[in-house]
Amino acid sequence: MSKDLILVESPSKAKTINKYVGKKYVVEATVGHIRNLPKTKLGIDIDNGFEPNLVNIRGKGDVIKKIRSLAGKSDKIYIATDPDREGEAIAQDVVDILTAAQKEKIERVLFNEITKKAVNEALKNTLKIDEHLVTSQRARRVMDRIIGYQVSPFLWRAVIEAYGSSLSAGRVQSVALRLICEREEEIDKFIPTEYWSITAVFTTEKGEELRAKLFEVNGKTIKIPPKPEMTDQDWDEFLKINFAVTKAELANKIVETLQARDNFIISDLTKKESRKNPYPPFITSTLQVESSRKLRFRPRRTMMIAQQLYEGIDLGEEGTTGLITYMRTDSTRLSEEVVGEARSFINEKYGEKYLPEKPKTYEPKNKKNVQDAHEAIRPTSLKYTPEFVKEFLDEAQFKLYELIWKRFIACQMESGRLETTTVSIKSDEYLFKSSGTTVLFDGYMTLYDEELEDKEDQNGSGLIPAGLELNQKLNLQSINPNQHFTKPPARYTESSLIKELESNGIGRPSTYAMIMGTIIDRKYVEQIERKLIPTDLGKKVNGILVKNFSNIFNVNFTAKMEDELDLIADGEIGYLKVLNDFYEPFSKTLKEVESNLEKIKCDKCGSDMDIKMGRFGKFLACTNYPECKNIKSLKEFSPNGGAPELTGDICPKCGGNTVYREGKFGRFIGCEKYPDCDFTKIVTLGLKCPKCSEGEVITRRTKRGRIFYGCNRYPDCDFASWTMPKPKENEEEDAEPASEEEV
Repeated sequence: MSKDLILVESPSKAKTINKYVGKKYVVEATVGHIRNLPKTKLGIDIDNGFEPNLVNIRGKGDVIKKIRSLAGKSDKIYIATDPDREGEAIAQDVVDILTAAQKEKIERVLFNEITKKAVNEALKNTLKIDEHLVTSQRARRVMDRIIGYQVSPFLWRAVIEAYGSSLSAGRVQSVALRLICEREEEIDKFIPTEYWSITAVFTTEKGEELRAKLFEVNGKTIKIPPKPEMTDQDWDEFLKINFAVTKAELANKIVETLQARDNFIISDLTKKESRKNPYPPFITSTLQVESSRKLRFRPRRTMMIAQQLYEGIDLGEEGTTGLITYMRTDSTRLSEEVVGEARSFINEKYGEKYLPEKPKTYEPKNKKNVQDAHEAIRPTSLKYTPEFVKEFLDEAQFKLYELIWKRFIACQMESGRLETTTVSIKSDEYLFKSSGTTVLFDGYMTLYDEELEDKEDQNGSGLIPAGLELNQKLNLQSINPNQHFTKPPARYTESSLIKELESNGIGRPSTYAMIMGTIIDRKYVEQIERKLIPTDLGKKVNGILVKNFSNIFNVNFTAKMEDELDLIADGEIGYLKVLNDFYEPFSKTLKEVESNLEKIKCDKCGSDMDIKMGRFGKFLACTNYPECKNIKSLKEFSPNGGAPELTGDICPKCGGNTVYREGKFGRFIGCEKYPDCDFTKIVTLGLKCPKCSEGEVITRRTKRGRIFYGCNRYPDCDFASWTMPKPKENEEEDAEPASEEEV
């Protein structure tokens, strides 16, 4: 008796589904994509409608052979690859490798969650492959290949001394790099502005304390000047409606004036009630952002763990089951059934007062960019509480699952109610303000609340004593001037960069983790204390791209292309139009750039040398091939012949020069005469180890590439920290220990 065939992407997903469907089915994995553009050539016929030349991926021969064999023996073929563009494209790749007779047996099924109920329902409600989604994926792949293949060689020539770093340009990651570099430029150019705040502590007749900050002088609000250097005219305009305290002399004068007074009264007392609404359920971007902030997981790690939770976890007697819905989604939609279950859970667990009258619904911020009609990321069943599954999950899996669980339940809970009390304290022309917030009803916050970013309170902070009244006299207990300097804009973290890309309509759920990984793996950006900082190579690459391709690698053009790719997926625009809209300005710019590029000549025949990609990397080859077969290493053309950077010091072992080198675990110093001289030295940060006080702190990398700080006496001293230690007096209190598992 023949069996039906179910094809999925991953072996673990196949294993889970196989337990649900029984012996009537054979479940096989494609192990990702089986077809792709060729590695060593463009693979796109630009003159023939941008036709892609897809070929079977090297190493997938056995997989393809097995799929064909099983397809030939099956009555029906269910393609159950992931429910997104990439999954749809893989489904089409499977169709393309089968015979005409086998294609007649194909049905498309979508699993938004991998549970027994969802899998069996999907097999009963089959679909056809969505040609629009496939076309959209092909257009994205073609666009990215053209940019990478045609811009990267230019980049290799322009930065030829850095060829060992596998330079490349990407449509989206180059824009991400540009944002990071532009932020760094803002920081470098930033000139701090000095300003002063004045805080006071008042007491009531009962001795209750009230902290407040000077807010107005002569009816003008105290403001920080927008720029450190302004013209006289700008200052006059600013001071017409604002008051500025930018010098110690003025701050001290105000303090002295107020210290001599005793006429402080409460001039205004207001109470305002507000609601704090729960956050929407997770979509891909918000999951990555929140996981980064709360769990310190990088986007790539978050998606890897989420994939495990989606594909199935062995729950002992419960068997293997998927714990969350599909994790690549832009949609905040939730099914009526699961919302009903959540409301019952809330009522039973927390009581009626935590249950809203009606279910809560959420509209996405960028509705036009929502590409797939999936649900938000949520638990597949409320039976599987974090406590229930904890023993079956590792620490990282549990943390992420608990985060998803709490966010989902909280999104259907009642809003919190807050009361903010603001007190104004006046002495003639001087007005102080203080505010405090009280939680009247915690609502969803009893389960879940985002950590607030650190913000400087402009109006004082602390508890507001009860029973305050208008015109009540207060005593000035103390008053102090405080010097401040404005701070430059913050560097991006992975989470804040994802927010920025998403708000500009750049990238999609399946790409954020890849974007972050690519710019770090290419060594264009390094991550130090969670901040993304461009390397010298990254700055150089960005400078070249912006100078020569500013109309291509920018936010507006990239967002426009993303929108057009979405329109293809919706069937509202054609493949050819989108590729033409992209290629016409791109090819025009490329021709202009190449015309100004100095050619490298062949030293044998005088023809131009061109950069080629071979099995072992990039090299220069004569364009007069096969008449001339001259090839060259790229290092021969670098300004210093590919020589490493000198440190300026002498090798203590042999007297040669020492140079900086890159090793498996980061930068180190070695002798230029290696391998004849094997002297090496670790690059330290000039800080004594806070644990042993003998060694020095060095920068190291984990197996996954994350930077941490350790002692150069390891293993004699096992000090390790994610954050760079401060100078001796503060270093221990600020060091966040690194986990042994990741190190």
